[in-house]
Amino acid sequence: MSIPQKVIKFLAKREAKYEPIKHRTVYTAYDKAATLRVPQKIVGKTLVVKLGKNLALVLIPANKNLDKDKLKKTAHPLCGYPKKVDFVSERIIKNKLKGVKVGAVPPFGSLWKITTFADRGLIKNKKIIVSGGDYNWSIKISSNNLKKIVPDLVFGNFGKAKK
Repeated sequence: MSIPQKVIKFLAKREAKYEPIKHRTVYTAYDKAATLRVPQKIVGKTLVVKLGKNLALVLIPANKNLDKDKLKKTAHPLCGYPKKVDFVSERIIKNKLKGVKVGAVPPFGSLWKITTFADRGLIKNKKIIVSGGDYNWSIKISSNNLKKIVPDLVFGNFGKAKK
């Protein structure tokens, strides 16, 4: 397999500059960082969450966990104050985010017409590595290029140190 056609077409349509990276099969951003021998702080993990009734993608560094309270505060102006932030089931990911593998979702919410939140701690890096839609492929992209291809990115600080 390779990066799914849906993702390649999305990137091509936006004239994105990126580098596809093939690696051994990994299921976590932590393992991806170890496999590629890069710092965890430059590897992004895309989380799929439900904010109230809306789906959203959240991109945070591999070395962080999601701070749901901070995400709620950031999301407030966009979708009202969501009472709850929950991770979605694999079934919902399969049904709503077609064309990519569960656990390898790229942070391109505009591909599915959903909001993407990005942690400032990750985006401050010049180059980042994100999921490419497959367990064996990732995408190395500049933060500026990511901002260009996902123009509605919402920035905030919603990563918290792992315990």
